[in-house]
Amino acid sequence: MPTPYGDGIFHTQNIMQFADDVREATDGEINITVHSANSLFGHAEIKDVVRQGVVPLGEILLSRLANEDPIFGIDSIPFLAASYDDAAALWEASRPAVEEKLAAEGLSVLFAVPWPGQSLYLRQPVTHPSEMEGLSFRAYNVATERLAELLGAVPTQVEESDIPTAFSTGRVEAMITSPSTGANARAWDFTSHYIDTQAWLPKNIVLINSSALQGLSDEAQEALMTAAAAAEERGWRMSMAETEEKIAALADGGMEIMEPSDALAERLTEIGGTMTAEWLEEAGDAGQAVVDAYNDLR
Repeated sequence: MPTPYGDGIFHTQNIMQFADDVREATDGEINITVHSANSLFGHAEIKDVVRQGVVPLGEILLSRLANEDPIFGIDSIPFLAASYDDAAALWEASRPAVEEKLAAEGLSVLFAVPWPGQSLYLRQPVTHPSEMEGLSFRAYNVATERLAELLGAVPTQVEESDIPTAFSTGRVEAMITSPSTGANARAWDFTSHYIDTQAWLPKNIVLINSSALQGLSDEAQEALMTAAAAAEERGWRMSMAETEEKIAALADGGMEIMEPSDALAERLTEIGGTMTAEWLEEAGDAGQAVVDAYNDLR
């Protein structure tokens, strides 16, 4: 089983526990060997090698597939689902559509686990949306460029490895990323304020080749799916714990941890509506059905 992330990442730790659970539940009939940190296949290759049956199962970031179908990018629309509760509702609403599209490629979903939510990092406090106007805002894809534009900020392309230098030289003044990335990059060395927006909670998804799954005995399939359900529940708890731990690390580093002001929260909600509408233009009726189901669950 190839995975993209290192052994110290909670996603990988959860998957290793999943492998242990499956091995124990099947008395070794299913023995999953986890190859972490892109050591067997690179992230970009994992979906295809599972689909082709080169390996039976693997883990990817779901939104990496958004260029194949907009449905795969629904969990990365800013401010559509900006909390763990909303992210869980969004996954419940979108899972059938995700499963249907992957099934057409011979892939089955085992489980999905979110990363901590994306939040704002700034060199000064911001309590009103107008204070974002004109700030150089780190962008790394089309969505973050659009987010910057809607905030009135200036999108600036900066690779993750260049973030500290870009801030220290004034090339960027704001960014949005997870507390995990911020803590690992020692964001307190170049920013001072963290606004806990949890703008989106992108998920990793564990996929299995459908033929490989169907080739297992009924008992083994049941054991595998039971362990997968447990891994999903455990993984969400681990993600929440990671959020708390990394925000605490940011505070320990000297950053001021803030909730968005009412005015900023209102503007961010408006931006979420705009970006959801733009996504729906691409996703069409299938996307609208998922968003409607999500709104019914909230």
